[in-house]
Amino acid sequence: MRRKLAAGNWKMNGTAASLGEIDALKQAFPAPGCEILICPPATLIHRMSERATGSAVMVGGQDCHWQETGAHTGDISAGMLKDAGASHVILGHSERRADHHETDAIVRAKAEAARARGLVAIICCGESLETREGGETLAHVGRQIAGSLPDGCTGTNTVVAYEPIWAIGTGKVPTLAEIGEVHDFIRAELVARFGPGAGNDIRLLYGGSVKPVNAAEIFGVANVDGALVGGASLKAGDFGGIVAALENA
Repeated sequence: MRRKLAAGNWKMNGTAASLGEIDALKQAFPAPGCEILICPPATLIHRMSERATGSAVMVGGQDCHWQETGAHTGDISAGMLKDAGASHVILGHSERRADHHETDAIVRAKAEAARARGLVAIICCGESLETREGGETLAHVGRQIAGSLPDGCTGTNTVVAYEPIWAIGTGKVPTLAEIGEVHDFIRAELVARFGPGAGNDIRLLYGGSVKPVNAAEIFGVANVDGALVGGASLKAGDFGGIVAALENA
């Protein structure tokens, strides 16, 4: 059985005052029935990991460079994330792909760097509204999966997150059938490439306007092993509702 994962992506939000949300999560879920991960800004990773010590809450980064050191002003390496206390890192998020022109090849190189440092790579894929309306969703996601995932992916070192770009932060959510179609497709692609063992062990997260009010029905879809949550993960009260729904899925 794949262990469910509720992952929160704080994006460019949060200061030291936000660390109290971790205390609230620790208190609400002392022994959760799923994994809980928060990926705050890099400025908070070390302090958050210390705050989460002894609890079930894990801490991750939102990106890493593909090189370990060098003249890359403003970038953070996988080793630096690990040193700060991170266990996971989000890679290839649509906002990184669009704002920083990240290609599948770049995401793949970052995933290899993350693995070399013992970080679990959460590799994102997803289509634009134009691609969806053009009937090219599966072809587009298939190309991203093939190009962004390095060889040797397993359920231990890799998580895949499907996030339709048009649903991120918009309040729009695909139908359950649409979510299921893409997750089933990704599962088949993973099995075909990595074999039935690893292909079936890699967890698939859904992301895009996941909230406590719709989480339960989304988690009821086959091959949805959890969620990558944006805005609703900033407050323990909201994120806790999603975690609770996942525990009961």
